[in-house]
Amino acid sequence: MPIFAVHYTYTDATAADRATNRPEHRGWLNALVDAGTVLSSGPYPDGSGALLLFRYEDASSLTELLSNDPFAKLGLIEAVRVVEWLPVMGAFAE
Repeated sequence: MPIFAVHYTYTDATAADRATNRPEHRGWLNALVDAGTVLSSGPYPDGSGALLLFRYEDASSLTELLSNDPFAKLGLIEAVRVVEWLPVMGAFAE
């Protein structure tokens, strides 16, 4: 199954609301980790966004899944970029 790199872009304007809603966002992600759908995720240290690695059937279906993220439902993500990724070395290489 393909791996996708998902890049979330955040703005300073939503920082307080993201902090308030982070437990729900991380709970949603943790359920996907437990299901084997999310391989890894985490914010960029400068607060500009986050990188999430998914194992999913296709980009279109993944985009639909991402709409269920509590951050997405609340409009706290400025932009989302979904790119299929082909790791050739390391922990995620097949």
